Amino acid sequence: MHDLRLALRGLRASPVLSTAAVLSLALGMGANTAIFSVVDALLLRPLPVPSPERLVTVSSGFALNHGFKAGAGMNYDMWTRMHERATMFDSGFAWAPARVDLSPGGATQPADALFASGGFFETLGVPALVGRTFSNIDDVTGGGPDGLVVVISHQVWQQRFAGAADVIGKALPIDGASCTIVGVMPPEFFGVEVGQPFDVVAPLAVEPDVRGARASLHHPSALLLTAMFRLKPGQSIESATAALRTIQPDVLGLSGASAPRNLPAFLKDPYVLVPAAAGTSDRSGLRRQYTRPLLTVGGVVVLVLLVACMNIANLLLIRGADRAHEMSVRLALGASRWRLARQLLIESVLVAGMGAAAGVAFAAWASRVVVSSLSTPDTRVALNLPLDWRVLTVTATLAIFTVLLFGTGPAFRASRAAPLEALKHGGRGGSDRARSGSLVVVQVALSLVLLAAAGLFLSTFGRLATLPLGFDAGRVLVVDVDTARAHGDPGSRTGYYQQIVETIASLPGVAHAAASTITPFNQATKSPLFADVNRVHEHVVSPGFFATYAMTIRTGRDFDRTDAPGSPRVALVSEAYVAKFLQGRNALGSTLDSGACGPPRGPCAVIGVVADAVFGPLRSGPRPTIYLPLAQSADIGPPRRTTIAISVQSANVRPALLAATVADALTKMNGRMSFSYRPLEQDIATALTRERLLAALSGFFAGLALLLAALGLYGVTAYAAARRRTEIGIRMALGATPVRVVGLVLTRALALTATGIIAGVALSAWGSKFIATLLFGIQPQDPTTTAVAAFSLAVVATLASGIPAVRAARVNPARALRET
Repeated sequence: MHDLRLALRGLRASPVLSTAAVLSLALGMGANTAIFSVVDALLLRPLPVPSPERLVTVSSGFALNHGFKAGAGMNYDMWTRMHERATMFDSGFAWAPARVDLSPGGATQPADALFASGGFFETLGVPALVGRTFSNIDDVTGGGPDGLVVVISHQVWQQRFAGAADVIGKALPIDGASCTIVGVMPPEFFGVEVGQPFDVVAPLAVEPDVRGARASLHHPSALLLTAMFRLKPGQSIESATAALRTIQPDVLGLSGASAPRNLPAFLKDPYVLVPAAAGTSDRSGLRRQYTRPLLTVGGVVVLVLLVACMNIANLLLIRGADRAHEMSVRLALGASRWRLARQLLIESVLVAGMGAAAGVAFAAWASRVVVSSLSTPDTRVALNLPLDWRVLTVTATLAIFTVLLFGTGPAFRASRAAPLEALKHGGRGGSDRARSGSLVVVQVALSLVLLAAAGLFLSTFGRLATLPLGFDAGRVLVVDVDTARAHGDPGSRTGYYQQIVETIASLPGVAHAAASTITPFNQATKSPLFADVNRVHEHVVSPGFFATYAMTIRTGRDFDRTDAPGSPRVALVSEAYVAKFLQGRNALGSTLDSGACGPPRGPCAVIGVVADAVFGPLRSGPRPTIYLPLAQSADIGPPRRTTIAISVQSANVRPALLAATVADALTKMNGRMSFSYRPLEQDIATALTRERLLAALSGFFAGLALLLAALGLYGVTAYAAARRRTEIGIRMALGATPVRVVGLVLTRALALTATGIIAGVALSAWGSKFIATLLFGIQPQDPTTTAVAAFSLAVVATLASGIPAVRAARVNPARALRET
């Protein structure tokens, strides 16, 4: 306790140094803890269910090779046969996410739903917080004894029903169907898709009853279900996999007399069970999209912590040199070497402890900022980020690491102090100067690595943000319309879409309007198939689509009213399609006879060539595309399609200002029609979420490292100038000019900076290869980026060391000599 009081007194005696040390550690440890919290929640943390290590998903070699650990999907019939025969497991369920509407009509109230089979809650072992969950008796066509039932999340309970205790038994509209709420889940339960929380869970068998014309999960061609099972106690994955493969032919229906024809080859790939203790992320793609960027940022924050530790070690070495006389006196008066070392270690522990405490508070805020940055207007990301033993263990480990890194050096040096020598030199040794200089070199080198990496990520973001898209996004409002409740006749729905377009096109302020099944960078374009640069994409559009997006028709004509259902089939193709498949031949009059233009629909005649446009991932660029007229495409796409996207080009106002006018027109047209709207620029901004986050985080941490390096240089230069105060006074007394003195002080600081920059350039050239896959349009060893980083570091270093150099040049020679 005596040592602790002395340590507190010593830290109070130098408040600037102590505050700088604590803040440096708080930012360094807090950043590491925050990134670990996010990585842990996204990749490592087990599901909040009993015995999560016994959960597995059904996958295959084909799915795993394509990055889908939860499998390539199965249809409802396959799941039914698997569930009947999978006696080797304790229990199991199948599920699929869906975007549903909780409004009775008009503007949509979108919600994230799960349609899961009756074993969902039993397999996971999670009871309801209020009411009950559903089971197999509810998972039947038409609903069970209580009809169509639904379980809601804790968030929906609080936001929509204000946490009312009588919520059980109330009706909740889902896509127009009235469902009865039977349970509320606990707040910590988010489902099995990590990062993608649910709002409602409904039985899988009632999906057609709930969604009506929008239902898709029961269609034979819809491979949308994921199967999850719980292993029996003591059962191995290998034995369960072997048993599951024996029933695979029956599951696929290959053993029956009416075996399905044209079954995709990948479905016949042998089943593989994959551990699912940490849940899945195949549907959202969060793990696939953010694992590498987050690990890269993790490496960045580790370097920032090292820079912070070097900075503190530097400051403590300087402080230790100033206290050398004190330590010598204490040794001469009988203090043991261990006592001195213990005193300095306790001071280091105090600094690390205060830094860790502040770091935990910073991490709690920063981790939530990072997660909120992952969310987009159309995709809500939520991760469980508690300050539990995992997070606190990481913080404690970092604190111990920093104590060992910057605390043991001064303590070891104090234990080896020679009383007579220290007293003889008045506490002014020269060895600490060399050590502090070495630490500054390391700081500068690591800071250059971080600055160069940040420059690469900022360049990548800038290049993607300014990438020519081939269309005008600034004037377009996208309106997603669902006609399931407004128009019941599937045969005339295409004509109804055209009526909607004509209604909106006639509104004041609207220049053009068109319908399409896909708009640039919407949910459909996030499919892995859409990222395939070799795949030909087929877009269904109405007349006026290209005018709405200001896309140029190079040759030929646009679709018009003559391209009706009974007319000869036609198509437009993109320039990329012409270059890849027609290879210089005249496109006009060519015939397409594959895909949507193949059997049984019949060939399509090319009537025009459209300029290339980027519809999907920005990194993939424009792909070969075929555009088909909406009027001739009623049977193209998902069965029983009821949704359509209406693109609206504004005449002279911002697109968002048209939203109220469009909503009013749609409501007057049919009050049961549901719709939502957003500016197209919102979808493009969403496509840049990952690059924006990576650029922002790397830029912030690189700036922090630069600041720490500047503080280190300032401290070393100020310390060196103070130690040479007498020498500088003598030089000035003998006629040295202030400019000469400034140069004398700056020489060593700039030499250290130059050495650090050279080492940093070499280290950056070696390490840049690890981030090559995250870059776009720029080489990892880009000389311009490295040069800018080196120049920025040199400027900051000159300013940081110039302040104490100028101060040293103002020394009064007479006063400096008197103080000798």
